[in-house]
Amino acid sequence: MLPHRTTRRRGRRSLDRPPDREPSFGHVTPVDVPKGQPSTTVHDDGAVSTRWQDTDAPRGDDYDQRWARLAESGASIHGEADLVDGLLAQTGGHRVLDAGCGTGRVAVELARRGRFVVGVDADPDMLSAARAKAADLEWIQADLAELDDHRRESFDLVLLAGNVMIFLTPGSEERVVRQMVDRLAPGGLLVTGFSLRPGRLTLDEYDHFAARAGATAAARWATWDREPYDRGDYAVSVHRRPDVAGSSS
Repeated sequence: MLPHRTTRRRGRRSLDRPPDREPSFGHVTPVDVPKGQPSTTVHDDGAVSTRWQDTDAPRGDDYDQRWARLAESGASIHGEADLVDGLLAQTGGHRVLDAGCGTGRVAVELARRGRFVVGVDADPDMLSAARAKAADLEWIQADLAELDDHRRESFDLVLLAGNVMIFLTPGSEERVVRQMVDRLAPGGLLVTGFSLRPGRLTLDEYDHFAARAGATAAARWATWDREPYDRGDYAVSVHRRPDVAGSSS
C-alpha cells in the first residue's frame, strides 16, 4: 500500500468531466503556462471507444468557463494535480500521461509544477481549448483504446481522471486499461477516479482489468484528498506496474 497523508482537508473530489453535482473545494492555485515543454502535436482520429461525444456536456471554452467560475468562488480545482504530484514525489517519477485530458486543467497545472506531461483526448473541442492554454505542451487527439498507434514511450504515471472510465463505450474498458498499463514504466502508477453507479463499471471489474493487464492494487481512496474509501459512490484507485517480472514492490 502506498503511504498517504493522515490529515484531511475540506476539499472534495474534482473532476475533469462535468460532475453530477457541483463539488466543494478548498484553496485556489493560480495556473501559469509552463515553458520548455514539447511542441503541440495533434493526430486527428475518430474515437470509437468513448461515449463522451454523444453527451450534451459543455465543451471547450464553455467547459473552461464552468471551472473558472468555481475558481472565482474560492474553490480549488487542482485536487487531482495535488495527488499526482504527491505520488510522483514518493516514487521519484516525473513523466505523466494525462489520458482523457479534456481542456488540460490537470495537465497544465502539473506542467506548471515542473512535471513532464503529455495530454491525450478524443474530443477536438476540448483539445482546442487545451492548446490555447498551453501551446508548448504536447496534445494528442486519439482514441485511448488505440494509443499504441500514437505513443510508444513509457510514463511514470498515467492519469485517468474526470470519469473517463465510465464515458468509455461498454466493452472497450479492458482494452483501454491495458493500453494505459502498457504505457507505464516499471514501477509506474495508474491513477483513476470515477463515479460508481448501478449499471456502470464496478471497482471489481476495474481491478480485474488492471490485474489482467499486469498491474497490482496499491491504494484506494474516496476522494482526491486521500480520504479513506468507505464503499461510497466515488473512488480514486492506484495500481502499480511491477518493477520487474512478478514484483510490484
